[in-house]
Amino acid sequence: MTGVLASFGKPFDYQVAAFRLRLGNLVPSRTWDEIAGAEHDRGFMVAGAIRADILADLAAAIDKAISQGTTLEEFRRDFRSIVAAKGWQISLAGQGTKGGEAWRTRVIYRTNMATSYAAGRMAQLVKAGFAFWVYRHGASVEPREQHLAWDGLVLEPDHPFWATHAPPNGWGCSCYIVGARNPGSAKRVGGRPEMKLPDGWQAIDKKTGVQIGIDKGWDHAPGASVAQLVAQMVPKLAALPPKPSVDLIQSWLRLDGFANWMRAPTGLWPVARLPEAAAEAIKAKTTVASLSPETVAKQMRAHPELAALDYLMIQRTVDAATIRVQDSPNSMIFVLEDPEAPGYVLVVKATLSGNGLFVTSFLRLSSDQVKRDETIRRLLKKQTA
Repeated sequence: MTGVLASFGKPFDYQVAAFRLRLGNLVPSRTWDEIAGAEHDRGFMVAGAIRADILADLAAAIDKAISQGTTLEEFRRDFRSIVAAKGWQISLAGQGTKGGEAWRTRVIYRTNMATSYAAGRMAQLVKAGFAFWVYRHGASVEPREQHLAWDGLVLEPDHPFWATHAPPNGWGCSCYIVGARNPGSAKRVGGRPEMKLPDGWQAIDKKTGVQIGIDKGWDHAPGASVAQLVAQMVPKLAALPPKPSVDLIQSWLRLDGFANWMRAPTGLWPVARLPEAAAEAIKAKTTVASLSPETVAKQMRAHPELAALDYLMIQRTVDAATIRVQDSPNSMIFVLEDPEAPGYVLVVKATLSGNGLFVTSFLRLSSDQVKRDETIRRLLKKQTA
């Protein structure tokens, strides 16, 4: 691995999921520093873009670059098309000049690539359970003195250094982290276990208000707080068009944070988007169905055979249901019969006010044909007139 730039053109699931978390929260802004630190993990913004339609188009262009591994030049073509179609005018330096456009598109592209990579990489490191993390300098053409001083540093994952110094640590920074099981493996990936943190590593630069060697707004670990914030995005999901909304939900279910949330759930976690007709039939005012802590506790007791990734099948059960039964004015049952597998049963219920929409049960159909047929007959009897 040769740093963040090596990931460009080589997207991976964690990187895509980390970026798509932001797409549920499009933040209009005039300048980059209107939101600070970890807030950039929780929303998508482009300095000067204050119209929702422009933000949505720019977000889609970046999502394409990350998920498909497209180049800076292709992003620039998409950027020009968006500006031409939407008549975007911003009062930032370089607006309307070839050099200004080149600089601006490079910053947008590289910043989102680098931070999404770092957030995805952080998720991988946490999942792998490495005993040590190693700070590696990214071989920038014009290296920062402080970043070079941290190259090879070997620390435990819970060391406070990572909370503020996990790369990238500024505009254009290509530093990165690698994991190690022991001091010997740390050496093999470029670490120096004998190295100590430089004196004054926590010192604050009076001009920026953050630690010396870190650009303003970069003094946090990208992605460190991502998974815990999914539930806060639920109200925004229903406002998105169906496909990006579904893509976001599926991406978030792939995060390790979902499996962790299931073990100690707080708040809600979105798991599926219903067709508008189905939501209307059960008097739901939203199309996004979520899991609650109470339902998760019940699921863990009643269906411990379901792993976290099984819950990705909730959306497919909705979309490809072979049977759909409205068993009460406010609830609906979706049945997915699969000739290649046992299939699934999903129950979704709207609150009396219609403001909430919840999954109340999710289970696999029996692999025994007789038992499966019996279950389906029983469900069909519940259909309301």
